[in-house]
Amino acid sequence: MKKLFTILTFLILSQSLFSQTKAAFWEDIENFKKADREMRAPEDAILLVGSSSFTMWKDVADYFPGKTFINRGFGGSSLFDLNFYSKELLQPYNPRQIIIYCGENDFAANENLKPREVFNRFKHFYAEVRRYHPNVPVSYISIKLSPSRKHLWPKFTATNKMIRKFMELKPNAAYIDIVKPMTNSNGEARKELFLDDQLHLTPEGYKIWATQMAPHIK
Repeated sequence: MKKLFTILTFLILSQSLFSQTKAAFWEDIENFKKADREMRAPEDAILLVGSSSFTMWKDVADYFPGKTFINRGFGGSSLFDLNFYSKELLQPYNPRQIIIYCGENDFAANENLKPREVFNRFKHFYAEVRRYHPNVPVSYISIKLSPSRKHLWPKFTATNKMIRKFMELKPNAAYIDIVKPMTNSNGEARKELFLDDQLHLTPEGYKIWATQMAPHIK
């Protein structure tokens, strides 16, 4: 009995320790897996991978009639997280195209990061994309200039510049600039395109994204 009690105690403590040490966004990824088990992901769809700007775009398919999307954005995620979960985000699907929006939260989580470091995170994820999907067209949506993160704009801009140059040199790859149409003549972000948090987008903001994305949708 004493031995059984010891074993049970060990199992309980192990479970408790596991629950306390789960990687960030573990539950989000598990929810994606559950959704895929309950309903097989469509073939030949457009796979969205990234952070909360995708998560909150619940009606993305309404902006692109006739197109099918698999939305695998998870709120607060960074390129670091996309790399950590690259297998779970990429391997299960057979998309016709992959569109990425991520990078903003890397700087929000650690303002000491240099643009080159975030760019390197992107390059690593791009390599992961190509490992699972060598020939699928890939597009990257530029980091938006969120008004609530104005102090990080110079880093956003520098990172965008490096990613743009990188993507322009790659086959079946595109850089989608949403910065210019979301700023005014003074280079300031158009605050009316953002929700009250001045971070996430209004329907009008998403309309601009859709307009910029449209020429790249396969």
